[in-house]
Amino acid sequence: MLFGIYPGGVTGDDTGGLASGPPDDPALVSSALDRLQGRPGRPFLVRAYIGFDDTTRPGEPHATATPATAAQYAVRGRHLDLVAQYRSTAGNVDGYCAFLRELVEQYGAVTRTLQVAEEPNITSNPTLDGYYPAVREAIVRGVRAVKARARELGHTHLHVGFNTTPLFGPATAFVTDLTDRGGEDFIADLDYVGLDFFPDVFQPVAASDLAHAVEGLLRHHRDAALTPAGLGHLPLHITEHGWPTGPDRHPHRQADVIETVIGVIAAQAKRLHLSGYTHFALRDADSSQPGLFHRFGLTTDDYTPKPAFDTMRTLVERFSA
Repeated sequence: MLFGIYPGGVTGDDTGGLASGPPDDPALVSSALDRLQGRPGRPFLVRAYIGFDDTTRPGEPHATATPATAAQYAVRGRHLDLVAQYRSTAGNVDGYCAFLRELVEQYGAVTRTLQVAEEPNITSNPTLDGYYPAVREAIVRGVRAVKARARELGHTHLHVGFNTTPLFGPATAFVTDLTDRGGEDFIADLDYVGLDFFPDVFQPVAASDLAHAVEGLLRHHRDAALTPAGLGHLPLHITEHGWPTGPDRHPHRQADVIETVIGVIAAQAKRLHLSGYTHFALRDADSSQPGLFHRFGLTTDDYTPKPAFDTMRTLVERFSA
C-alpha cells in the first residue's frame, strides 16, 4: 500500500472553524516524516491543503495553507498529496479550473496525487467544499483541467481524483451524479477516488466490532457508491483517517484503532482495490485543549510521540509499497 500523512498543525472542526495551536516546526516535521517513511526512497505521501476562493489572484504563486511551504517535505521519495479546495461563494468554476492548471504548473513535479475539492458531499460546513455553489461542476471540470495540463507538461506520475465521506441511502447518488454530468471523459480522466472516514470518532463503535464495521463500510462504499456510478474499477484511497486522544480517549486506544483499521485495509486491499492510506494527523493542533478536534495527532503539539506513532511506523514497514 501507499502510505501518507497530513503533517500540519491546523484541523477543521464541525462548526466551520479551525482548531490550531503552536506553529509547525519544519525541522521536527521532517524528522518525524523520515521516521514514519522508514527508509529514503520509499513511496510516501505528504498531504497538504490549498484553497481557491473569490479573492484568489490568477497568475501568482499559490502557497499551501497547511502545512506552510509543503513542497519542502516532498524529498527523499516523498511526494505531495495536494488537496485543492473549492470555496467560491460566487460559483466561479472557470477561475477554479485556471487555479488548478496553475497548481499543476507550480507543484506538478513533486505531486503524486491531486485531489479536486475536499468532502464535496458535505453541504452544512463552510470549511468543506460542498457548502459552496456549483461544486459538482467544479469537480467534473476541474478533473479535466488537471489531467489535460498534466499531460501537456508530461507529468505522467500525477494522479487526479476526488473524495467524499461515507455515503449511505440516497446520498450514494452523489457519485452517480458526477459521472452523469461528466460522462465517459470524466471517468477516463480519473485515476482514483478518495474516502475520508473516522470510525469510532463521531459515533462510538465497540472495540470488538471495529474490524467488522470497517470492512463493512469499505465494501459498502465500493458496491453501493462507486460501482453503480461506473467507478468500480478505480483504486480507492483512504484520504483521511484518524482517532483523537483526550479526556476518556486513551492514547493506547488510538494505537489499537490505527492498527485495526490499517490491518483491515491491508487484508482487503486486493479484493476491494484499496490503493493506500493517509493518516490524519501527524501532530495535535493544540495538546492543551480537551476538544475532539485538537488532538488527532500521532504526536503532541511539541512532536512528542504517542504510542500510535510507533504503531504507525511498524505498519508502514509491514505493508508499504
